Amino acid sequence: MRRRKLSPEERDLWSRVAATTQAIHPVRPAPPDDLPAPQSTPKQKPPPPKPDLRDFRIGQSAPGFVLRQDLAPPLSERLAAGPVRMDRKAHQKMTRGRLEPEGRIDLHGMTLAQAHPELIRFILNAQSAGKRLVLVITGKGKRGLDEGPIPQRQGALRHQVPHWLHLPPLAAAVLQVTPAHQKHGGSGAYYVYMRRNR
Repeated sequence: MRRRKLSPEERDLWSRVAATTQAIHPVRPAPPDDLPAPQSTPKQKPPPPKPDLRDFRIGQSAPGFVLRQDLAPPLSERLAAGPVRMDRKAHQKMTRGRLEPEGRIDLHGMTLAQAHPELIRFILNAQSAGKRLVLVITGKGKRGLDEGPIPQRQGALRHQVPHWLHLPPLAAAVLQVTPAHQKHGGSGAYYVYMRRNR
C-alpha cells in the first residue's frame, strides 16, 4: 500500500497544531563546544577485607592445643531439669545435704570397665537391704589431652554413672539421681534414691 503525500493545506494545518503542543520530556540543551561532555564513571566496590592468615610452611607444626567449648549443658543442669519422682520434701532435704546416705561406694580411680560391674553389684545389694539413699563417688575427673575431632568430656566416670543408673538392670532399682551436696562430695558424687524393695 502506497503512502499518500500531504497536501500544502494539510501541512499548514499540521504545523499550526504542532506549534501549540508542549514536549513531555524537554530536550536538554547541548553542552558548549569548548567543554567536554560528562562521562559516567561506574562506581567501584571496595575490595573485600583479606582474612588474617598466618604464613604456614609444609612441615611446620600446627598451633598449640586450644581448649574447646562444650556446647552441651552441664550434667548438673541436665539432672536438675529431670522430673522429681520422689517425695518433694525428701528431695529438698536430700539436695540440701540434710539426709545422710545409708551407704556409699567410691569408684574414684577405677576404669569404666571396672566401675560398671561394681556399681551394679552395690546398687542391687543396697536395694535388697532396704536402703533408700546411697552415695556414689565418682570424682571430678581430669581433663586429658584432646587431640581428636570429637571433644572429650572431663571425668568419664562422672558422666557415665548417671547414664548407667537409668539403664537396666539399675533403672528398676533407682528412683532419683542428683548431684551430691558439697558436704558429701559436690559435683564429684551423686545421691541415688532407691525404690522400695517389693
